[in-house]
Amino acid sequence: MSIDMTEFRKLPISEKLRLVEALWDDIASSDEPIVLQPWQHDEATRRAADLKADPSITIDREELWRRVDG
Repeated sequence: MSIDMTEFRKLPISEKLRLVEALWDDIASSDEPIVLQPWQHDEATRRAADLKADPSITIDREELWRRVDG
């Protein structure tokens, strides 16, 4: 699949992030398996360990959008 990114590049960052969020939600609801590259698996493992070590590093969706929309 080829997508012309011209129109996407014109969008403000906040709208691009909303599109990314919608894509992630769609991916999360899919039954299709996600195949990770080894480096992606390593990064996910590292981030999971960071989160386990300090759960306070997370923010919820509302806080994310508060920071984005500022």
